[in-house]
Amino acid sequence: MPVFDQTGARFHERLFTEVRGELTDRFGGVTAYVRSPAAGVWRREDGTVDRDEMMMVEVMVKSLDPAWWAEYRTRLEQRFKQDAIVARAIRMTQL
Repeated sequence: MPVFDQTGARFHERLFTEVRGELTDRFGGVTAYVRSPAAGVWRREDGTVDRDEMMMVEVMVKSLDPAWWAEYRTRLEQRFKQDAIVARAIRMTQL
């Protein structure tokens, strides 16, 4: 999740609380890594470099519903006014 909007202003905590609530309601729990945001850097086609800070949000599920995640990612992009938000699935084995 992006921490700052396109103008550099920090998003209101309410938005993150909503996401945590939605994911907890649907999946029974969520982990949000809020203390040390990840820093992303990427080069645009015109050569300029963009930077962003993001918060990682994680849920664990027994089965993956790609259609639901695609729709939810689109809603988050609209809510946070982002060109793209990355949602990824990683297979995990509990040891």
